[in-house]
Amino acid sequence: MVPVPELADRARICADRLRSSGEVLLASHIDADGLTSAAIAARALERANVPTEVIFKNQLDDEEIASIAVRDFQTVLFTDFGSGQLETIVEYGGRGDFEPIIVDHHQPADAETRYHLNPLLEGIDGAAELSGAGACYLLARALEEDRDNRDLAKLAVVGAVGDMQAVDGELVGANREIVAEGIDAGVLREGTDLALYGTQTRPLPKLLEYADRPRIPGVSGDQGGAIEFLESVGIPLKDDGEWRRWVDLSMAERQSVISALLRRGVDRGVSADALDSLVGTTYTFPEEPEGTELRDASEFSTLLNATARYERADVGLAVCLGDRSEALDRARRLLANHRRNLSDGLEWVREHGVEVRPNVQFFDAGDAIRETIVGIVAGMAFGTSGVGRDRPIVAFAEKSDQEIKVSARGTAELVGQGLDLSKAVGTASRAVGGDGGGHDIAAGATIPAGSQGEFVDQFGESVAEQLG
Repeated sequence: MVPVPELADRARICADRLRSSGEVLLASHIDADGLTSAAIAARALERANVPTEVIFKNQLDDEEIASIAVRDFQTVLFTDFGSGQLETIVEYGGRGDFEPIIVDHHQPADAETRYHLNPLLEGIDGAAELSGAGACYLLARALEEDRDNRDLAKLAVVGAVGDMQAVDGELVGANREIVAEGIDAGVLREGTDLALYGTQTRPLPKLLEYADRPRIPGVSGDQGGAIEFLESVGIPLKDDGEWRRWVDLSMAERQSVISALLRRGVDRGVSADALDSLVGTTYTFPEEPEGTELRDASEFSTLLNATARYERADVGLAVCLGDRSEALDRARRLLANHRRNLSDGLEWVREHGVEVRPNVQFFDAGDAIRETIVGIVAGMAFGTSGVGRDRPIVAFAEKSDQEIKVSARGTAELVGQGLDLSKAVGTASRAVGGDGGGHDIAAGATIPAGSQGEFVDQFGESVAEQLG
């Protein structure tokens, strides 16, 4: 796989260095992309007979990098973060504390290091064309010896989907080549189907009730309406007393539901563009049991998000590496808790609302929403009461008595108009004594407690410059 020859060269340089290393410390981020990145790299290093210890960090700041430096590893592999903290990392590397190898897809800081694999360095969009897991997949392919590691494409797809890189529901750019390799390896299937979250596990009425992209009047947000709609189509809702799911329907039943949804949308004035998103590309894994969270890339990524964001990255990593017993059971319990917290967080936003300014809308949740999920809640809030899609949303949550977590989310339409949240968040956070970065459509930072107002002012100015 060679999406760009220069990027493949970077992968080979990093792989050669890892093969000659002693024990490697692998440090990774905690979201779905970070967990799959760590799993891909750890499995590839295991196959290459390179001893590896894995740790996870919620955020890579100066304090966390210092804690890594004292671990007494000659080589540290950073996955799904590190590029934005390159100046600090290079400083430790220059002193001989450790040799850094960075495999990331976030905006790099203005510094250089020899072992740095990042699509942005070679003109590939790290927000839409190659995720952290995808970059680690390139590393794994370069590390191949007896095995070619193409089976790890499955995890790279989970990471990309979890990182919101499916543009209009489909992976593009370098991600497309990973999809092709996964299909060839027999670990991935690409298809066209209903593009709603939960087709594997949600009961049919819940699947339609929770659907909001597109929002179908009389069905979305209305459990009774969803049941009445399905009955009007002639779809049996239960089988032996159990709710049927989308995967339980025949192809004819699926087509009937999709056609009826399109007719309902047209009759109720839903735009053609919105209705086009009802059907899209799906990525499923034939080796996983049908009707489980692991069968579908989107549901798999949500399961992973439910682990590390609640201090159980070890559980998510174990699931990625194949544990289908104790770790999977634990992950499912964490997922149930995660869904409750997201629902509670979204309800909090509905009750308290957002403050709207010309170039930004924001809310400060304090300690009411966990700082590890406040960004997810912010993204989910788009389109709800009082939260428009015409400007980015910024969410604040308490990280400690002294620090505030900042999460910013945009839309594809805003990015198309010039929005770059990585730059806006980075500029605003540094202006108030913090630091941050990320992607054009999603970014985060840590800032001093009490500086939220100044951050919003600085952020709004940056967005105004970007959007004109």
